[in-house]
Amino acid sequence: MLGGCFGDDPAWNGKDISGLMPKLAFELTDTSGDTVTAEQTDGEIRMLFFGFTSCPDICPATLQKLSKAVKDLPAELQADTRIVFVSVDPQRDTPERIDSYVSFFSDRAIGLTGEEPALRELSKRYRTTFGYDEPDAEGNYNVSHSGAVYVFDRDGNARLLLRPELSAEDIRADLIALAEETSS
Repeated sequence: MLGGCFGDDPAWNGKDISGLMPKLAFELTDTSGDTVTAEQTDGEIRMLFFGFTSCPDICPATLQKLSKAVKDLPAELQADTRIVFVSVDPQRDTPERIDSYVSFFSDRAIGLTGEEPALRELSKRYRTTFGYDEPDAEGNYNVSHSGAVYVFDRDGNARLLLRPELSAEDIRADLIALAEETSS
């Protein structure tokens, strides 16, 4: 809480969550059907976002904003930054569907999912939740979820919470500041 008083911390656009959340940890399935762990992305700045490919608004808007923020980074920082999209709709979001979805937004994005218990455990780890509406007559349903994005540094420490109202430019500035801070 007092970090901002000393003047050596950057003025983050996102909310500083350093020390408030556990390190990045997951074991999920990627778009090739392979198991992926958080450790496999160590050394990169990761932006973790929970969503689903049928999302009408929050997910495409967020992924587009994150993609723009990464695309506008200097080339050397782009290669060290990863968007981690976790689908919380394993019933409909096949690996192929997730791959097509994240690839549309960015080549720096990976799409992951898992069985519902693993997804619930991961969302609980980062103090968020998701839920399913009742299906309509055709079996379609909506998934409620947070629009927040969790940013982890190269060592997997939770550093920032990005809220939906932040612009791509605000996110880009935070990513640059975080990269400069952790590039030792």
